[in-house]
Amino acid sequence: MKVIYAGSFDPVTYGHLDIIHRAKAIFGEVIVAVLNNKDKSGFFTVEERLRLLRETLQDEEGIEVDHFEGLLVDYAKEKNVDVVVRGLRSNHDFENEYTVAMANKNYGTNLETVFLLTTQEHLFISSSLAREVALFNGDTSLFVPDVVGDAMKEKMRGR
Repeated sequence: MKVIYAGSFDPVTYGHLDIIHRAKAIFGEVIVAVLNNKDKSGFFTVEERLRLLRETLQDEEGIEVDHFEGLLVDYAKEKNVDVVVRGLRSNHDFENEYTVAMANKNYGTNLETVFLLTTQEHLFISSSLAREVALFNGDTSLFVPDVVGDAMKEKMRGR
C-alpha cells in the first residue's frame, strides 16, 4: 500500500526521516510530498528541499520524493492514495493534526490519516530548532543529516 507523508521539510530532520522509514516499514511505499506554500517564504526553496530529501533518501527503495501545491486531498486524489501519515510529538501536534484530518475526511474524500508517534529520541527535534542552531553556526548533527546541516550553514553564510 502506498501512503503520503506531506510537510514542508524545511529542513528535513531526523524526526522526519524516522517517520518516513517507519511508514515505509508499515505500508511498503511512501510518497514524501513537499508542500509548496506560496504564502510562506521558507528557509530553503522547494527545489532545495526536494534536492536535500533526494540526496538523503537516495538509496531507499519504495520512497518517492515529490511536491505539490494546494490541498492535500486533491494531491492524494491525483496520486490515487487513500492514506496520509502524520507524525506527532505532543498533545499540541495532535490537536492541530486531528482538526486537519477531520477536515480532510469530511471534504468528500475517503482520505484516512494515520498518526505515528515520534520516538523518544526525536521528541526535541524540530526544523525551527535546527535552523536556529545553524544560524549560530552550531552543531546541527543532532537534528539533521550532514548534507542538510552543511546546506543550512552554507545558506546562512549567504545571508
